[in-house]
Amino acid sequence: MTEGFFLGLIVCSSLIAGTFFLKFWRQTRDLLFLAFGIAFIIEGINRSCLLFVEEPSKGSVLIYLVRLFCYLLILAAILFKNRRRS
Repeated sequence: MTEGFFLGLIVCSSLIAGTFFLKFWRQTRDLLFLAFGIAFIIEGINRSCLLFVEEPSKGSVLIYLVRLFCYLLILAAILFKNRRRS
């Protein structure tokens, strides 16, 4: 029960952070904010899917692939922003 509570906190925090980043993206149109916003929202949805996995401590390949996609999305946005400045 405690694990579900903390997982809910992580999900809510991720979704709130994602909406803040999307708000900043709407103001600035900076792709880095968009990438962070999308990544946090996807990560929040991904974490909420852990509630429906029978053994979440064992993990699943799909869960880790979604996390890898989020990190690669952020990395691509950072590289794009740095490349554009040069």
